[in-house]
Amino acid sequence: MHISEGVLSGQVLAAGAVITIVGTTIGLKKIDYDQMVHVAILASAFFVASLIHVNIGPVSVHLILNGVVGLLLGLAAFPAILTALVLQSLFFQYGGLTALGVNAVIMALPAVLVHYLFLPMVGKSEKLTFIAGFFAGFFSIVFSCLLLGMALWFTDENFLKTCVAIISAHVPVMVIEGIITGFCVSFLLKVYPEILPTKHKVGK
Repeated sequence: MHISEGVLSGQVLAAGAVITIVGTTIGLKKIDYDQMVHVAILASAFFVASLIHVNIGPVSVHLILNGVVGLLLGLAAFPAILTALVLQSLFFQYGGLTALGVNAVIMALPAVLVHYLFLPMVGKSEKLTFIAGFFAGFFSIVFSCLLLGMALWFTDENFLKTCVAIISAHVPVMVIEGIITGFCVSFLLKVYPEILPTKHKVGK
């Protein structure tokens, strides 16, 4: 779901850069010393997941895991995801440095949104914890696709068919991400609850 260099207009690139700078600045202030290891682990998971690509029709899709990152980190997801995107751009030429701001917004902003939307469900019960994880994984991809479509639309309205193709191709990813995120959050709450913003034990 990376947008390559030379695709977007200057105005869209500038808007993405500003939002990313603001989000990253706020996110860095939210990270305390004890959370640094968690941020590094989740940034690494995001980095690795995005390297496995599968071709579906005219587009290439991959796992993203921004739902997991967002649900567990909140605003700290911005610096975590930005770091992973910088490394992907430098080592594998995914996206490119000029599109870095927009790509970070596409991945990180939905991650922050699902944190605030679904974190209150985590820890209430095993079922609700899994549902919260599923929704976080599912809707993080939905929101990311919509933001990607908006970025292309504001650049050129002729990208409409491309936007529809991208969103359609990512429908299976939405479901898969939801299932993976649900299991990950449920598992972590049982074996390592310290990584979660909420440390309530899952009810029986």
